[in-house]
Amino acid sequence: MKFKSPLLVVSNLEASKQFYTEILGLRIVMDFGANVTLTGGIALQTKDSWLSLIGNHEDDLIFGNKVTELYFEEDDFDSFAEKIISNRDVALVHPVKEHNWGQRVIRFYDPDKHIIEVGENLKSVCFRFLKSGLTKKEIAVRMDVPLKLVERLLR
Repeated sequence: MKFKSPLLVVSNLEASKQFYTEILGLRIVMDFGANVTLTGGIALQTKDSWLSLIGNHEDDLIFGNKVTELYFEEDDFDSFAEKIISNRDVALVHPVKEHNWGQRVIRFYDPDKHIIEVGENLKSVCFRFLKSGLTKKEIAVRMDVPLKLVERLLR
């Protein structure tokens, strides 16, 4: 067995395509009308076609249930976060925050209230800590990761 793709049910496919291409910079790989595959393997499926596939009613779908998210990492985290914060059409789950291992993240909603998380890539976290004066060993302790991982990320 081979995992192929996460699928998100969307109420407005055009709005979702615009969000994922313009906000997250993904590209459309395949467009089957009611189903679109984006770079990274994410699939978007129209609500109506999804309901017909699973044989349920619209009342059975619950958007915005806050139990799943799509996770991305960004090399230029500060610029991306500013882009999201300044976009009045994007609703935040929370502003930029730093997790206890040092990675900064921002979470926000797509048009159907699916949670999107964008984090600073771990290589950037290591370099930020190195620039602040921490040694490789101190970075490993601060991030609670093996020293070998820090050394690999700093190459």
